[in-house]
Amino acid sequence: MNQYQYAGANVALVEPPYERTDARRRDIVNHAISVQEASNTVAALEYLKSHGISPKVIERVLLEPARRRH
Repeated sequence: MNQYQYAGANVALVEPPYERTDARRRDIVNHAISVQEASNTVAALEYLKSHGISPKVIERVLLEPARRRH
């Protein structure tokens, strides 16, 4: 988080909590979403775990579809 002065007050710039920078991981996550839709959540979960995707990302992607990036 960056701080700067504006009109005598300290103001914080809040950065987005997630930034997709890895195309390979993006493709893995997108494939897992397809697996979830075609098969089930457990299969998608196992796929993501086998590819080293972090538990927080797995939870967000599989259980909170409204929070997925577009």
